[in-house]
Amino acid sequence: MKWSHALSDFEHYLKIERGLSENTVSNYRLDVQKLVRYLEKHQMAWGPLDTDSDTVQQFFYELAKSANARTQSRVISGLRSFFDFLVFENYRNSNPLEQIEAPKIGRKLPDTLSTKEIDRLIAVIDLSNPLGERNRAIIETLYSCGLRVSELTNLKISDLFFDEGFIKVTGKGNKQRFVPIGESTQKFINLYRRQSRTAFPVNPKFSDTLFLNQRGNQLTRAMIFTIVKTLAQLAGIQKSISPHTFRHSFATHLLENGADLRAIQMMLGHESITTTEIYMHLDKSHLKAVMTKFHPRKN
Repeated sequence: MKWSHALSDFEHYLKIERGLSENTVSNYRLDVQKLVRYLEKHQMAWGPLDTDSDTVQQFFYELAKSANARTQSRVISGLRSFFDFLVFENYRNSNPLEQIEAPKIGRKLPDTLSTKEIDRLIAVIDLSNPLGERNRAIIETLYSCGLRVSELTNLKISDLFFDEGFIKVTGKGNKQRFVPIGESTQKFINLYRRQSRTAFPVNPKFSDTLFLNQRGNQLTRAMIFTIVKTLAQLAGIQKSISPHTFRHSFATHLLENGADLRAIQMMLGHESITTTEIYMHLDKSHLKAVMTKFHPRKN
């Protein structure tokens, strides 16, 4: 079996049987391709069915010279899944990563923006430009609904249930959830739909897609990153931020204002509550305030 054949079968399995998104499948593909490039570089004629644990170990020794622990851990996870698939399909008898342990990594606390910093970002948007209304609606939606960037770019007009106060979000593994949306964010989206979205021709293929570029096509993840980075620079914000920063800020601000962790988990679309807890990097003053307010021995 050739690597291309095995990888094609693996991708089909990830998409059809596990229902993973194209972005996630792409990450798995890149992990396997790293190993393939290593074998080609060292002129090793191993295929996916006869690559052994010693070869894989040597690959990770070389990877460790240029990749941090988090990247190494991700590649190990991706390759382990790939070889598990080959074992499951009876192509192999064992997984060559069985004895390989991922490096220990600590939980990386995500950066957040304060409400004042978010206000500053929005204040520098040029609303005289038709795309200004769109960009304001994008930032407001990212922050007020806690969306992943792919969830934002895939948001449909038919997913907006403003009368009920919700939007339907399609998350990882094509799992859908309903997320509350505030009236102010609804207002900004409606302004964009009436004033900016109609200013450019719409590609019929994306007639139901909410956020579009000037050519009437769906926005890419890269374009959302560019919008956020440009606004941060204009606002003089020195933090290293991305679209995901608004999701972190959404979760953190909700918790700081007394929201239930389980409710935040549901809005973020996390399968495990432990994933939600990563977002909850509260400062000590807030923890002290919670203790003072709620503990029976507070006095």
